[in-house]
Amino acid sequence: FREHRPQRVVNLAAQAGVRYSLENPAAYVDTNLVGFGNILEGCRHNGVEHLVYASSSSVYGANTTMPFSVHDNVDHPLSLYAASKKANELMAHTYSHLYDLPVTGLRFFTVYGPWGRPDMALFLFTQKILAGEPIDVFNYGHHRRDFTYIDDIVEGVIHTLDRPAAPNPEWSGAAPDSASSSAPYRLYNIGAHRPVELMHYIEVLEDCLGRKAQKHLLPLQPGDVPDTYADVEALRADTGYEPTTTVEDGIARFVDWYLGYYRAAA
Repeated sequence: FREHRPQRVVNLAAQAGVRYSLENPAAYVDTNLVGFGNILEGCRHNGVEHLVYASSSSVYGANTTMPFSVHDNVDHPLSLYAASKKANELMAHTYSHLYDLPVTGLRFFTVYGPWGRPDMALFLFTQKILAGEPIDVFNYGHHRRDFTYIDDIVEGVIHTLDRPAAPNPEWSGAAPDSASSSAPYRLYNIGAHRPVELMHYIEVLEDCLGRKAQKHLLPLQPGDVPDTYADVEALRADTGYEPTTTVEDGIARFVDWYLGYYRAAA
């Protein structure tokens, strides 16, 4: 921070993944709590004018009211990963309140696309379908996810980064809104606002690959939630932006990238 003197900071670094948090919880404490604390300290001591950081739709946890709104209570996480992201939001608010640091948290909803994480469903499914191997389909394929294409996520980050968080003049401690504050603090969902059933997601991938998947149907995994669905009204109202990419377009772009990249690598 001292060397580069950033005006604005985007923190996307984290130990990600719900299932791995059951295996290695210490990694989430070290990276998502201690690491994020270091980012906040760096911003505080070096005059950063806006910090934008990645939160997650996982914070909605046991919530069942759809679509998920940033104004909802999120005090019932179902995994340590989700709890660490909720903790990041609380830590960010504290620094915003104490040091007048503008902070914006972005709750990402199931990001996918080129250069995606290899442990995510789309990457694993593509790899296994092309290899003729069965794919694990959890919750018997009844998951619904608000799949959000990477380009939409990037646009959302840029739109919020260019609009430093400001205090909400209507905020009241008597009826506190969790998405804003009397401090320069904001939370937004970034999701496609159109949940898609996992089986349809797989069907679109099959069409793009020209191959059928062998499905190994399994129950809901510990820590997983059955459905996610983003209310993006706050993002739209404050920035004029909302995601637009359909899963049909997004998966097609991913498959084009995947085939081109791995053929080139071979």
